[in-house]
Amino acid sequence: MIRDARGADYPAIVNLNAEAVEFTSAMDLERLKYLAALAAYHRVVETNARVVAFLLAMKDGAGYENDNFNWFSSRYERFLYVDRIVVDKRYHGRGIGTMLYKNLFVFAHQQEIPLVTCEINAVPPNKASARFHGGLGFREVGSQWICDGAKKVSMQAILL
Repeated sequence: MIRDARGADYPAIVNLNAEAVEFTSAMDLERLKYLAALAAYHRVVETNARVVAFLLAMKDGAGYENDNFNWFSSRYERFLYVDRIVVDKRYHGRGIGTMLYKNLFVFAHQQEIPLVTCEINAVPPNKASARFHGGLGFREVGSQWICDGAKKVSMQAILL
């Protein structure tokens, strides 16, 4: 079941993020509260009374201080930026990530937001994420080096 995230979900969300930190960025409870306050979309997937996935996205104009969000802000007027999507590794391959993205696309359509954006690690590469996002229809619209040149990201977008 997909539903809006609640404060009671935050410990589980922080734990899920910690398990996937090599593919995303670190997030403690305070950081999550900050991101959730900026988010236009923050939903979880719950199964058997347990949070097994979440997606957090910001809308253009959110005031989010983030190199990747700012990259999209300088190029597009109306968009949703997926800050992170995490699925519990025990639930990989079950279509949960796709289900969350489809729910996000419906939300974007309802809000008349024509573009959904995200970044994928290119150096070092996250091949699984590249395949997953490509399968959903995301395409590269640019790239940039971040983390003082330690990491290159592929800037991705899908026009809805």
